[in-house]
Amino acid sequence: MYKAVFRITGSGPYARATARNDTEIELWCNDHCDLLHLTGEHTDDVLARVEAEVGVRERIDNGADQVIITNACLKEHGTDYIEAYLAEHDCLLLPPLRYEKGAKIVRVLALDSANLTNFYRAITADQQVTVESKQELESVASDTPLMSIESALPTLSARQREVFLLAHERGYYEIPRRTTTTEIAEEIGVGRRTVEHHLRRAEQKFADMLVEYL
Repeated sequence: MYKAVFRITGSGPYARATARNDTEIELWCNDHCDLLHLTGEHTDDVLARVEAEVGVRERIDNGADQVIITNACLKEHGTDYIEAYLAEHDCLLLPPLRYEKGAKIVRVLALDSANLTNFYRAITADQQVTVESKQELESVASDTPLMSIESALPTLSARQREVFLLAHERGYYEIPRRTTTTEIAEEIGVGRRTVEHHLRRAEQKFADMLVEYL
């Protein structure tokens, strides 16, 4: 099996949304809607563009990234599709599509390397395309934005994070304990009960997250 990565300069909503910033969009198409994974420093700006042009049904904010479910599929809002080229030349799309710097990055698979060449020749007749890479594969890895450790971790407040990390660093969770909540409180400059409250809240959040997998 062979894989090629193509950069296609486009004019669709997601290409326009990433054209002048460092945010990237990964897209999984579901016919009636799109699942988007946004990363970068300007996700809110890109989200606003997506919401204005395609519509947003659901949004999960993970802090450094966002997962979006759109109101409609991208196919209803653009013309730079590649499905017809894929079918014509017996190639497969390896999700997700990725948008960055105003271009669409697509990973295409084929059993015969000649099919990739023919796909490239056909699509360059209608769209601006460059080849990023081409290689022979022994296996294919899948990607998903929903199963990362970062997205699974609970959201702690700044103080909860500070107290929990300091307690761990000072050996509060070791057996036997190497510090006390009183010593942690003195180091941070708050009361002992405040430290204990933040630790309990952080511990509860971790417990609530982990119990689903036990």
